[in-house]
Amino acid sequence: MKNVLVALLSATLLQGCAVAVIAGVGAGAASVNDRRTLGSQVDDQTIEVKAHASIAEQELLTEYTQVQVVSLNGTVLIVGQALEQGYKQQVYNIVKDIQGVRKIHNQVRVNKLSSISTRTHDSWLTTKVKTDLLASDNVDATAIKVVTEDSEVFLMGLVSTLEANQAVEIARNINGVSRVYKAFEIK
Repeated sequence: MKNVLVALLSATLLQGCAVAVIAGVGAGAASVNDRRTLGSQVDDQTIEVKAHASIAEQELLTEYTQVQVVSLNGTVLIVGQALEQGYKQQVYNIVKDIQGVRKIHNQVRVNKLSSISTRTHDSWLTTKVKTDLLASDNVDATAIKVVTEDSEVFLMGLVSTLEANQAVEIARNINGVSRVYKAFEIK
């Protein structure tokens, strides 16, 4: 009986290791396919984490804003809503002071905070855009970040002019997308 328990425990532990190995390989593969250097990827992740943590430290901002911060090669996209212009400005000020931020696209709208149904619809639109980008022969979908906020699609990535134009055209033609905003870095 003891041997069975040891075997079951070992299998459980090994399964956890397998999951960790697979996750690590997946993250490594994503890094290899990314057009940014590994250092830029780490810097962008650091910018995003610092921005979200600094915003979360401000009680009024957590209550009166709903924002997302995305960084690509030090170019930062801020999207979401703020109930007042002053809150939008506070979020911007927090982000601009983070080391490594080169440029900011501040697309926070002064408006009521979005509902769960709006955020769900935005997630669906993001999935649809990503799927259509993956189906395209003219675009490397792995090089493009897609962020959707209140039916507006924001595209970021290190891409060629042809890829940028094709990605915009794909996103623009998806039913439910109200606007496409380009924040590409042309390589």
